[in-house]
Amino acid sequence: MRYKLTFVVGLALGYVIGTRAGRERYEQMKKSAKDFARNPAVRNAAESAAQTGRQAAGKAAHLVGDKVGDRLPSSVTDRVDALRRRGRVNGKVDDEDWGTSNT
Repeated sequence: MRYKLTFVVGLALGYVIGTRAGRERYEQMKKSAKDFARNPAVRNAAESAAQTGRQAAGKAAHLVGDKVGDRLPSSVTDRVDALRRRGRVNGKVDDEDWGTSNT
């Protein structure tokens, strides 16, 4: 999926850069992209995907930590623990630190 998205973005960028349609077409495409990004449904889907990714990453980090945690140097485990404590408030993830935006 990541590679498909990268390809589509590259294709769109190449079209914008290489187009001979002029400034008017560029401004039209720019407006369409902004309108798409401002769409509440798109924003909700993006936030939902980000939340799902954060949850999956947290589960994966916990599983990996359980399996290799005792094999890591103490300097690494201390740093990981510090990062985990910084990102949590009362045992819950602090949403303000995870890049959610209201733009």
